[in-house]
Amino acid sequence: MRTRLNRLIKNIKKYNPQANFDLIKKAFEFADIAHFGQKRLSGDPVMEHLISVAEILANLKMDSVSIAVAFLHDVIEDAGVREEELKREFGEDVTFLVKGVTKVGNLKLRGETEEEFVENLRKMILVMAKDLRVVFIKLADRLHNLQTLQFLPEEKQIRISRETLEIYAPLADRLQIGKLKGELEDLAFPYVYPKEYDELIFNCSPYLQKLNKELKEAMKILQTELKKEKLKAEIHGRPKHLYSLWRKLLRPEINMDINEVYDLIAVRILVRSVRDCYAALGVVHKNWKPSPRWGTSDFIAQPKPNGYRSIHTRVFGPNGKIIEVQIRTYQMHEEAENGIASHWYYSEQKNKILSDEKVNKGFFAPDEKMTWVKELVAWQKEIVDSKEFLDSLKFDALAHRIFVFSPKGDVYDLPTGATPVDFAYAIHTELGNAIQEAKVNGKMVLLSSKLKNGDIVEIIKGKKDRSSVKWLEFVVTRTARKEILKNLRKEV
Repeated sequence: MRTRLNRLIKNIKKYNPQANFDLIKKAFEFADIAHFGQKRLSGDPVMEHLISVAEILANLKMDSVSIAVAFLHDVIEDAGVREEELKREFGEDVTFLVKGVTKVGNLKLRGETEEEFVENLRKMILVMAKDLRVVFIKLADRLHNLQTLQFLPEEKQIRISRETLEIYAPLADRLQIGKLKGELEDLAFPYVYPKEYDELIFNCSPYLQKLNKELKEAMKILQTELKKEKLKAEIHGRPKHLYSLWRKLLRPEINMDINEVYDLIAVRILVRSVRDCYAALGVVHKNWKPSPRWGTSDFIAQPKPNGYRSIHTRVFGPNGKIIEVQIRTYQMHEEAENGIASHWYYSEQKNKILSDEKVNKGFFAPDEKMTWVKELVAWQKEIVDSKEFLDSLKFDALAHRIFVFSPKGDVYDLPTGATPVDFAYAIHTELGNAIQEAKVNGKMVLLSSKLKNGDIVEIIKGKKDRSSVKWLEFVVTRTARKEILKNLRKEV
């Protein structure tokens, strides 16, 4: 275990040489004594789990306090350590986070009444709004628990996996931790949908193996062509995550036909500057023609609302198969993989001050990244009914997201299933109330039409308020529903 601690310290030094290593070592020693003799159902010592959680957080480049809490997060609940003792040894900040992780750990989707579940959700959101590190630590804890899920009874396996797919993976997605979200989903998938998982593996494995060969060939060609242009780049290949692939196959327009999924494999090009991104795009298109059906998405010139930046292009690869190429800088990649954690890391890097003092006062991301958390806190005060709160959370705040554009190129982040009416209310209440017609990609559509990722939506406004009770049958965002109801009450 000491060897792993030394490796962990070495890893942290690479991204934060000024980290509080005394705090991390003290937390390790304290936990080692507190959990002495305790084992998990796998037969492994509890410390095996705790250091694994710390390693996951270090890979996310988290601060010293978060990594210390990784060692301490079970000492109150499982080792009988009193809160006062923890506070005396490690201070208010560490104790707050340990208590916060314990509260979030009490969140269970099954075996509770809906009221108890929603009450726990409310507590989690309040803790999350005060200090996001609680959620990062809990996500790391959940990831390692899923990696050792085979040792638990079947009922627990299913409950934990369902919680992961319904709450934790969507949370990782909203925090923009793409890598963690994919890992959580793929680990939970076979427990919640075992039959579908087995069918997917059986039917798609030969196809995916063939694609992987083509992926390696494409990467080889790209590396050669980029060198010719004297562009320094790293090239990686990645297959689509299994759970993500399964969800895509379920779409009506795809109808379980894997030949209709065009992002099964992706080549990722990492370069040093934005200028190099566009130079690399030129190299890609010089060698392979872009697909006229899908084209190129430039999320560097027009970032997604969650801050995601990259260039995506789908091209006819070496054997005529469509492959997706993603081009981004190293910093953009860090932000895409590690989410809001990377904003702390890069802001500290820019200041050349790698101290934990600023972070310890509260781990907050830039305001524009956290509007959805603020919305959740506002909902706490507004929504009394448990079912309404749960529906708002599952079908709006933590739903799978789409990104749609206004005619001017502004990007809006909406849940899957959103309509032009939801879009109009996302822009402004008055526009939503007065919406008369809508165009999507230049064509007139019904107001109840479901928007798709990348749609360009134009709202045609009437001269008076037109909100209708019928709109309530198809809108999916809480903002739209709330404003429609408010407007209808005025008319009564």
